[in-house]
Amino acid sequence: MTELAIPELSLVLLIGTSGSGKSTFAATHFAASEVVSSDGCRAMVSDDPDDQGATKDAFDLLEYIAAKRLARGLLTVVDATNVQASARRSLLAVAKEHDVLPVAIVLDLPTEVSRTRNASRADRDFGSHVIKRQHDQLRRSMRGLKREGFRTIHVLDTVDSVAEASIARTRLFNDRRDDHGPFDVIGDVHGCREELEQLLGRLGYTVDRDDRGRAVDASHPDGRRVMFVGDLVDRGPDTVGVLRLAMGMVENDHALCVSGNHEAKLSRALGRRDVTPSHGLQETLDQLAGEPDSFVARVRDFCDGLVAHYLLDDGRLVVAHAGLKEKYHGRASGRVRAFALYGDTSGETDEFGMPVRYPWADDYRGSATVLYGHTPVPEPEWVNNTLCLDTGCVFGGSLTALRYPERELVSVPATAIHYAPVRPPAPPERDPEVLKLSDVIGPRVLETEHMGRISLREENAAGALEVMSRFAVAPGDLTYLPPTMSPVDSSSRVDLLEHPDEAFAHYYKRGVERVICEEKHMGSRAVVCVNRDGSGVIHSRTGRAFFSDAMQIAVLGRVADAVAAAGVWAELQTTSLLLDTEILPWTAKAEAMVRSQYARVGAAATTSLPAVVDVLEMAAGRGAGVDDLLDRTRSRLGNAELFVESYRRYVRPIDTELGVQIAPFQILAADGATFENRDHEWHLAVADRLVDADPELFRTTRRTVVDTGDEASRADGADWWTALTSGGGEGMVVKPLANLVRGPKGLNQPGLKVRGREYLRIIYGADYTDHDSLARLKQRNLGQKRSMALREYALGLESLRRSISGEPVWRIHQCVFGILAMESEPVDPRL
Repeated sequence: MTELAIPELSLVLLIGTSGSGKSTFAATHFAASEVVSSDGCRAMVSDDPDDQGATKDAFDLLEYIAAKRLARGLLTVVDATNVQASARRSLLAVAKEHDVLPVAIVLDLPTEVSRTRNASRADRDFGSHVIKRQHDQLRRSMRGLKREGFRTIHVLDTVDSVAEASIARTRLFNDRRDDHGPFDVIGDVHGCREELEQLLGRLGYTVDRDDRGRAVDASHPDGRRVMFVGDLVDRGPDTVGVLRLAMGMVENDHALCVSGNHEAKLSRALGRRDVTPSHGLQETLDQLAGEPDSFVARVRDFCDGLVAHYLLDDGRLVVAHAGLKEKYHGRASGRVRAFALYGDTSGETDEFGMPVRYPWADDYRGSATVLYGHTPVPEPEWVNNTLCLDTGCVFGGSLTALRYPERELVSVPATAIHYAPVRPPAPPERDPEVLKLSDVIGPRVLETEHMGRISLREENAAGALEVMSRFAVAPGDLTYLPPTMSPVDSSSRVDLLEHPDEAFAHYYKRGVERVICEEKHMGSRAVVCVNRDGSGVIHSRTGRAFFSDAMQIAVLGRVADAVAAAGVWAELQTTSLLLDTEILPWTAKAEAMVRSQYARVGAAATTSLPAVVDVLEMAAGRGAGVDDLLDRTRSRLGNAELFVESYRRYVRPIDTELGVQIAPFQILAADGATFENRDHEWHLAVADRLVDADPELFRTTRRTVVDTGDEASRADGADWWTALTSGGGEGMVVKPLANLVRGPKGLNQPGLKVRGREYLRIIYGADYTDHDSLARLKQRNLGQKRSMALREYALGLESLRRSISGEPVWRIHQCVFGILAMESEPVDPRL
């Protein structure tokens, strides 16, 4: 058997005269879906596979199909004669456009074989001169296949060789998807051997030395491996030492390495090609001049053998010296290599004579993590799931590594400034208080500590931008927005839409053994940011100021005094607090909605329906058959009266000096600290101390703890909810007692709301409890709501983390804006 090796991802052109057996060869060695046939495309566009007049349209279709397959990363085989260079040119352009390698499989059989085969086919009525012409064209163009761009060429010139051929699909050198690490990815070393050895020590590697004390290998006791992002050489004091160590690690499978632009240039220089020895190359050549020829040859072979990028860990990790756009991952072409080595350059130079590079990472939206170097940065910063690890060690910065998959950064400082930078490594400092439209518009991907990458839709930014720019408090005061909250699954009980049983079952299935049930106050969600001196801001869950300036000053003053009286300032050693609260009454924020929506509906129903009942009762008294209609109308009147009673319960004024009350239920943050890892009993205990300090301003939150695995405890929790709601309460929120909880599939819901039967009448309408309405409502889909709740929760935690870490306002604002943007997603607002 003759084995024909072809890359797993490639465009394979079968080349041969009519009758040479291309279609049979394709059917034998490739799946039917992988083969695009010119005859098949003719049939598709003209219903006749032999209609030569349809050839142009057929090849347009063929190239379109091939392009779509290659774009999806699928091997594609073109079954056509392809005997002329002009016919192959457009197909080679398709391969180039999609950065795949073109392969030629030539069936160069004797013309007599093709003539005989065609003579036996009724659909081939052309003369033998056509075969001869095609064969002549094939022979004339075969010598130029390599010049045309074919990277792999297989020629089969006998019937036996065709019959004995087999196909071996090979991976590209950059395809290491089955390599899962773990890795320690190290940024540009540039000849800084001492710092490299120090960093390897910090990472837990043991360095092996030869009899002259030189580092020749390093290994990790846990089997971790290093991944070098390239640019091991040039500029630094000991490029030879770095090469000796890195090459030993690669040869012993303790490291992988991609090529940097400096390795590519060194390879050309060692290959005796004309290269300008600039940017530190001369220093490397001078150092290599003192080494044996065998070592220099080893260096040349090492640099020649480096690939431009690696695709690792099932495609979740990409390492390339200058980074790589998603469309280039796992591809092979000159432009992919150029991008991986040099980045996306404009062809221009800046005032320092350095290439101007486009910030490709700002537009990256890929799912794979991309780690790279090339352009020095003061500190590594995640940008859309990409990270630059070149922290300018050779210029006096540091040498940095990222532990993958842990995403933990480790670095060591440079021992000296080894090479004066041509361009300052630090970009111009950005004013941390200044926001840019580009920070929030368009599709965005935000990195969060607790949920990884969160994507934001471009269309959702418009509504959020209007709210932020026209109505919200100043961005510097807006460090957090609370997440939306999902209701429980629909109840299995006939007369209820929601019941605690479903909340307890939800958490029990996810391994949460204890939950806390907190009274849900019928107020408005508010975030209270208060400073020790009484300054601060109170805003709604959409970022709008909750009170007038005068009212806010009065409320914050009382809050600050209560925090002091409760001893919380001293206990938490802070000068500021961020509280998650409900502010009552509901009309403090929702009076306009109550008057224009609920009150009007209630007034109309309770005014008109009694008259309708009177008329129907008179008609029934005269013997008219209106009994069913009368029963339905009486039911509607009863529902309307319950509706009015429900909303009136929540708009009664609060008879205090300020006319409002605050029910705090979570301490979000203080100076330099967040509290999502403190259990909810701690949070509510702090809230109770505030109630004790100022019972007129603060309201307590009633609660009970439930063991989700204990039937009696669940029953007690359900009874507590029943008593709460039958007494006019809105319902409760069920939360993991431990607060922030991760399950096997990631974050657990921070809370599920279980609303009472009569409160839901306000939300779903007066007649929602009718059998048909309730049955329909129970089919509600909660998937998107819960997904949104988790994403908003993670973004809120991230905004708090960034805030206490002292990150600039624009970085915090990205998360806050993201939460508000998600509120534009098309989700039923009643959920």
